[in-house]
Amino acid sequence: MLSETLGKMPLKFHQETEKGIQKVKSNKAHKLLRTRPNKLMTPSTFWATVEQNRNHYGNAYVWIRRNFKKSKYGGSYEIQDLWIMPSADVRVLIDDKGCFGAKGLLWYSYTDKYSSEQYLFNSDDVMHFKTSYSFDGILGVPVREILKSTLEGGLESQNFMNNLYKSGLTAKAVLEYTGDLNKEAEEKLVEGFERFANGSKNSGKIIPVPLGMKLVPLDIKLTDSQFFELKKFNALQIAGAFGIKPNQLNDYEKSSYSNSEMQQLSFYVDTVLFILKQYEEELNYKLLSNNEVEEGFFFKFNEKVILRTDSKTQMETLSKAVNNGIYTPNEAREYVDKPSKERGDELFMNGNYIPIAEVGNQYKNKKGGE
Repeated sequence: MLSETLGKMPLKFHQETEKGIQKVKSNKAHKLLRTRPNKLMTPSTFWATVEQNRNHYGNAYVWIRRNFKKSKYGGSYEIQDLWIMPSADVRVLIDDKGCFGAKGLLWYSYTDKYSSEQYLFNSDDVMHFKTSYSFDGILGVPVREILKSTLEGGLESQNFMNNLYKSGLTAKAVLEYTGDLNKEAEEKLVEGFERFANGSKNSGKIIPVPLGMKLVPLDIKLTDSQFFELKKFNALQIAGAFGIKPNQLNDYEKSSYSNSEMQQLSFYVDTVLFILKQYEEELNYKLLSNNEVEEGFFFKFNEKVILRTDSKTQMETLSKAVNNGIYTPNEAREYVDKPSKERGDELFMNGNYIPIAEVGNQYKNKKGGE
């Protein structure tokens, strides 16, 4: 779910100026992230894969491939494309001896599992996204490690249920008989009973019991063992570790929200906001030059795609924003994917409104009785 959420969010490119935040023309990095990070992946697939690696392995790594572009007076490095490195094949190294240059820098060692070739990248050429579970701030801990005991208990519970279904929902039984049987005879007798009792095809069939013997089933009730409650609890624990709300698992038992808008807002604030902030910080640091950062350029995911309301509420909100001079008509039209119109970039508001500092001035020059 987190992978799909990140994959469907458009990435915007803005500039913060004295007049506020402005939409600007895309640079090379934004063009790649908006259209095709590499020749094999769409932006949606790219971000969903990064997020999947981050959640499963605790860390996700993206190699920034750069080419040197010559110019009349030297040249500069330009981003060519972006490639996801499988997290299981990457090792993070801290150069505390200065073997590769300055001391204390991070390096990333990637081993191609197909060719066995090794590549070494410095931290400027790798975007590193990690989970919030980190004990050193460098490497993230996968959620599955945090939930290891829960997953093991859930697996044992599922194995029990699988074996129960294989036995035709027949619990263990005690065979009562008089006399002595050797081990071979016991095994043969048990094998005969299991042949008639086990498996879904034998469900409901009569089990033949030899004269003088009695088959007493052990009364094991799934309700007594609370298997349903345990499975539900495990599912909620796992979802909670990822920040997923119960209502997003179609569990509305304890939902206190009156509408889907508030549910999505809670999901954004409590879960997605931290993830997006981490991604944006890494993108801004690794993909923008020092000059671009100083000039106020930055990347930002458009979170509005998960906060969209029903059409009626959306139109009412946009109308209020336009009528109160917050949005221009063209900004509101862009929000609903409509083309801009002439003079639509001007702000409009009620002519009766005046600055608060001028309240009462309209009465100072009036004479009494007029």
